Amino acid sequence: MLSSWKPLRRFHLTPGTTIDAPDEEAARQVTLDSPAIEVMTDLKRVRPVTANPDESLVAAEARMIRRGVRLLLVLDPAGTLMGILTANDILGEKPMRFAHENHLKREEVLVRHVMTPFARVDTVLFDEVVHAKVGNVVATLQECGRHHLLVAEQRDGRVSIRGIFSATQIARQLGMEIAIDPRAQTFAEIESELR
Repeated sequence: MLSSWKPLRRFHLTPGTTIDAPDEEAARQVTLDSPAIEVMTDLKRVRPVTANPDESLVAAEARMIRRGVRLLLVLDPAGTLMGILTANDILGEKPMRFAHENHLKREEVLVRHVMTPFARVDTVLFDEVVHAKVGNVVATLQECGRHHLLVAEQRDGRVSIRGIFSATQIARQLGMEIAIDPRAQTFAEIESELR
């Protein structure tokens, strides 16, 4: 059913990427043929949940639970995107492996130790999302083996994060499961995570 959907073109973020300001929007039932914009969390309408790279994973996890999200945008003090931290990063083996290799307690592991740096975050352009369908987004998430996809907007020579796609949210709005195979990551990414 999804094999007919073409994934969106991805690109890597550059230094200086920022995040757009929020407003409010309610989710509604969609289909694979619905406009992709209907399942995007628009950061011009919804304030993103963020993390500081030097805070503990314990604090970041508590914020995720409290806010009911599975992704935190990691920002430096100037508000520039440094990376993302997902529930999989926190609950997977990365924190324990890092703690063991560096002779730390789990409570001493920081967000920056396990986050995905911005250069490795899968991102699509807002200009393409405006013309895409939900099926295109699902195909992109499946192709890259990720549960989240950032949407960037380019204006006036700068790049900012305009939105976020979440496989969990899209599945809820579609009323169907979305299978994400983490093995779809590139060999280089997997090799990097194993180191």
